[in-house]
Amino acid sequence: MLHIRSGGRASGAGVGGTVRARAAEVLRNRILTGALAPGARLDLDALCAEFGASRTPVREALLELSYEGLVEVAPRSGITVIGLTPRDVLDNFAILGTLAGKAAEWAAARMTPEELDHIRALASAVERDDDLVTANWAFHRAVHRASGSPRIVRLIRHTVGVVPTNFFDVFPDQGEHSAADHDELVAALAAGDGTAARLVAERHVTDAGLALARFLEKASPKPARRR
Repeated sequence: MLHIRSGGRASGAGVGGTVRARAAEVLRNRILTGALAPGARLDLDALCAEFGASRTPVREALLELSYEGLVEVAPRSGITVIGLTPRDVLDNFAILGTLAGKAAEWAAARMTPEELDHIRALASAVERDDDLVTANWAFHRAVHRASGSPRIVRLIRHTVGVVPTNFFDVFPDQGEHSAADHDELVAALAAGDGTAARLVAERHVTDAGLALARFLEKASPKPARRR
C-alpha cells in the first residue's frame, strides 16, 4: 500500500517515542479501520489505563484526532468518535492519489540517475524487509522527493494521515499487490514516461482506498428491515 507512514503497528509500540503519539496512532488506526465505529463514546480514564499514562498526554492525543475530524471532544458530553464513511475514504484516497500521481509524473521527468538507482534499491528492499511499513514508506518517500517539488512532498505528508499505519495487518494480501505496483512504477520512471508513472501511482492509492471502503462497508451495522 502506498504512503503508509513509518512507525509502530497497531500495538503502538515505539510510535513517535511518546505516549501522546502512541495513543494518537493507535486510536487513529482503530477509527480509520472501523474498529471504533462512528458514534462510539471514548472513556478518558479507560484510555489512560490502557496506555498507562496520565490524562494530559491522552487528552492531547484526543485533541489531535479532533483537529483531524475523527473525534469530537465536548466539555460536557465527553469524547465521541466521528469516524469516516466509506465515501469519505474514497474521497480521501482520491485526493492522496492525485498528489502521488503528480509527484510520480514529475519524478519521471526530473529525477537524476542516482535517484532512480536509489528508488530501484528501495523497491527491492520492500520485498525483503521484515518491516514492511518502514520499507514501503522509504520507497514512496524517495519517489516523492525525486519530483523535485518540496511543496508536493509537504502536501502528501499532510494528507497521508488518512492511511492507517496498520494497513498491512488489516489487508495482508496487499503486500504482494504493492510489490507488483512498485515494479510497474519503477519501470515507468526508468522509461521517463510521466503519464504511465502518474496512472500507476494514482491507481495504487485508489485501489487501496477501495479495499478499505469495502471493508468499512461490510463492517458497518445494517439498519433493521421494517416488517
